[in-house]
Amino acid sequence: MDFRGEKRSRDTHESKTDPDALLFRKSKGTTAKLSYMGHLLMENRHGLVVDARVTQATGTAEREAAIDMVEALTGKHRVTEGADKNIDGRTIRHAGYRTNQTIRKRIEECFGWLKTIGGLRKSRFVGRDKLDFHFVLGAATYNLVRMRNLGMVGC
Repeated sequence: MDFRGEKRSRDTHESKTDPDALLFRKSKGTTAKLSYMGHLLMENRHGLVVDARVTQATGTAEREAAIDMVEALTGKHRVTEGADKNIDGRTIRHAGYRTNQTIRKRIEECFGWLKTIGGLRKSRFVGRDKLDFHFVLGAATYNLVRMRNLGMVGC
């Protein structure tokens, strides 16, 4: 089929090998690609990944995954969250916002490590379950490397 001049949509473009992959555009001006989204939950003290999962690339996947991961936490302690979008004036006026910005850099370092060292820049796997396994395994490996670098594990 020839789709020249037509706008890409999920109705016109689907993967022949992985029908669960959806078209997703990371930002305006970039091309939409068939993909999944990876999500991480990190604790702030040591920068270790607490939860990792892969979801379909929908417009609400990031928010839904964040809610699911926070609700899955056990314990009765207070939980604070940091996010990367839709920040308004009520959020940035608090002192914790500055701390959040500093800590957020750690999560980006983890995603960078997963892409370069963990082999997730371009996945070798087809299917969300296999990709999720690779993503979680990569996050666990990142934790081991981070613990070694923090001196938490004797070498």
